Amino acid sequence: MMSDKFPDAFTWIQNIPQITKWHTTSLSFCICHSASDFPNSTLNLIAQRNPYPKIPTFSIIVQSNNHPPLYLWTSKQELNINPNSPNPFDEQTLTSLLFSLVESILTYTSNSSNYSTIKVPKPDPSMINGLKDIFNAVILTLSFLVCVYEAPLYLRENCLITLKNHLVTCRARQAITSLMKLLGSNLEEQWMRSVNLAITNWIIERKDSRSDKTTTTTPLFSYAVSTYGLWKVQLYCPIEAMEVERSSNPTADSRLLFSLKFNQLEGVMQFNHKVVVRDKWIDVIVKIDNIRYDVIKLVNERLMSRKGAGEHEKHFPSRISLQITPTFQTDFISVSVSKSSNNPGREFEVERSIEGSFDPPNSLGLRVAGREASTMTMTPWKFEQSVLGYTANLNWILYDSSVGGREVFTTKPSRFSIMSPRSWFKDRYARAYRSFTRRGGVIFAGDEYGESVVWKIGKGAMGRRMEWEIKGSIWLTYWPNKYKTFYHETRRLEFTQLLHLTIA
Repeated sequence: MMSDKFPDAFTWIQNIPQITKWHTTSLSFCICHSASDFPNSTLNLIAQRNPYPKIPTFSIIVQSNNHPPLYLWTSKQELNINPNSPNPFDEQTLTSLLFSLVESILTYTSNSSNYSTIKVPKPDPSMINGLKDIFNAVILTLSFLVCVYEAPLYLRENCLITLKNHLVTCRARQAITSLMKLLGSNLEEQWMRSVNLAITNWIIERKDSRSDKTTTTTPLFSYAVSTYGLWKVQLYCPIEAMEVERSSNPTADSRLLFSLKFNQLEGVMQFNHKVVVRDKWIDVIVKIDNIRYDVIKLVNERLMSRKGAGEHEKHFPSRISLQITPTFQTDFISVSVSKSSNNPGREFEVERSIEGSFDPPNSLGLRVAGREASTMTMTPWKFEQSVLGYTANLNWILYDSSVGGREVFTTKPSRFSIMSPRSWFKDRYARAYRSFTRRGGVIFAGDEYGESVVWKIGKGAMGRRMEWEIKGSIWLTYWPNKYKTFYHETRRLEFTQLLHLTIA
């Protein structure tokens, strides 16, 4: 029977004695048991004798009574161990091993050359809060990646579900968040792309092998930072794990599906906040600093071109909805938002045409063609604010540039617009008046969307540390860019995080 106990590899390694005290050639720690059909197979972390120097080598292996050990991963770095200590794996040595494991995980991204100049830090153990939980979470993450790519079928599915269940716990998520702060933003991105590439492959494998199309729980990873004057929320999610709200029929061909599947959503939401003490109340003022969303490929350009429809066939953000709510509202008096902004208008040429032909036998034939063109000005993105109770709602909505304009996330493109090279969503990442950045994302900065939300609070809240909840929904839409297809779809992701500030 599978155990739900969180694996504590850190304590096991910490208690490993000097090699000279070993009675066997290796020591073993069970990470995961196989399913009941294969009761004698386990996924283990082992420490193995290394004749020279006398330092153990760590490996992740599949052990079975019926087969020789199957090695899935082996450590390469030699550790500096004190030969005179009865317990050679002190915190300094374990910290060195920890970041060696991190480096192994970072190699699983297909774009590692982009980060070749970024060095993995090796901080002093005294600087790391929660070293034990971080170490165990990293072991589980490495085991998950190794299982996706290397484990035999009879063991893989059961172990992946077990490892995933461990990794989505609050304990593991908090540990990974602490690790991300140690690594820094660039290595954080590389880490998440390595992990989400493996998750994408696993989801695709499960969908292909099961008629009921069973999927995993959405493997969204997000965290919040609350510091003096700034709130920040960071999130990552594989596109393939997002819920499909609507899609066209027929489905896309295999090349287009490859391009659409192997991407991840990366988001950053930053807000400036300040507390202003008035004579009779307190104002908490929150302003947008930066809202950024990108759809980033998880495989390199060479593989995307060989197996997919190209890196420019991908989803784009079509709506972002955020709700910011104080969780304890006893002393709140009111909340105020700014009016909805009118974004700078851009001119689009709208074209209507009709063509026909009639060529009866033995005649000169008849052909009819007509075209009407007009120029209109519209705002591709509309920003709206509203209030419900003490909740401030912030919405960015992308509109179709056809006459009248339509919300992109709720509609579908016409066949004529898909075939027309002049449609706004064609060549959408290269045009001068595009609605997205060149790499396919959006940035809403405070200089254009700097409207504030102001909560008035009674003086009784002075000195209290207060909590706000931020809930968000992000819609991603695919309409054809350069690829010849009528396929289109919209996916949705939801997240929740808590933010804090002290009223002082």
